[in-house]
Amino acid sequence: MEIGVMMFPTDKAIQPIPLAVEAENRGFESIWFPEHSHIPSSRVTPWGGRKGAPPLPEEYWRSHDQFVALAAVAGATSSIKLATGITLVAQRDPLWLAKEVASLDMISGGRFIFGIGYGWNKEEMANHGLAYTERRAVTREVMLACQAIWASEEFSFSGEHFSYEPGWSWPKPTQQPHPPILMGAAPGPKTIGDIVEFCDGWMPIHGRYDVFDQLDVIKKEWEAAGRDLDQFKWGVFAIPPTEQAITEYAEAGADYAAFALPSEGPDTILPKLDELAKLL
Repeated sequence: MEIGVMMFPTDKAIQPIPLAVEAENRGFESIWFPEHSHIPSSRVTPWGGRKGAPPLPEEYWRSHDQFVALAAVAGATSSIKLATGITLVAQRDPLWLAKEVASLDMISGGRFIFGIGYGWNKEEMANHGLAYTERRAVTREVMLACQAIWASEEFSFSGEHFSYEPGWSWPKPTQQPHPPILMGAAPGPKTIGDIVEFCDGWMPIHGRYDVFDQLDVIKKEWEAAGRDLDQFKWGVFAIPPTEQAITEYAEAGADYAAFALPSEGPDTILPKLDELAKLL
């Protein structure tokens, strides 16, 4: 099981390059950056879309662009894997997203992991011209379009939301056919269908639901669709920093796990990394 760290990289926190260098030096195998383009100050949608949620922390609207941050990290590190946790796919243009993913994968020497999700903030989506009820369908089309772009020297795509005449787009990803695509979302029937259709696995947040029960459901659907179960990858965000939790997930066959770090400065983060590194 590859164990990494995740953090909202912001203007107030330890910056992406020193964070990644310090994490790599301590033996962490991956670093995960979330994203939000912005947060509308009306704050109508509660945190995570969950009724009664506490106030939204400011790192949600102070975070760096994840692809810029990870590209900077790629040039300062040599082995740590670079991951999005998660990319709000439906809010992004497929042509640019395909190029960003492929460019980062090539620049990093094939170290990129593509964590994706649907999003939860209705106002943020509306500012991108996206209807909340269409976010899943749009996510699906964006990913199918990206995969078409990555797979062909001369690509084309036709869908309900996006259609492209034949064209060229380079680079192609270093990892073939593309970097691992992990869905980070609650495991409802539609999500499971998307995981099976266009993802390589599942990366939920620990503690939101019974991961192991839902994992069995996903694996059954995966096999029913004729996909090789040996190719299925999974893991958890925000794994508790305990030997018990790490052992439980490792013995269950998890491929990835990420400790959650607060968006704080070096004085807080470096001692925290030292403590977490003892669990490796």
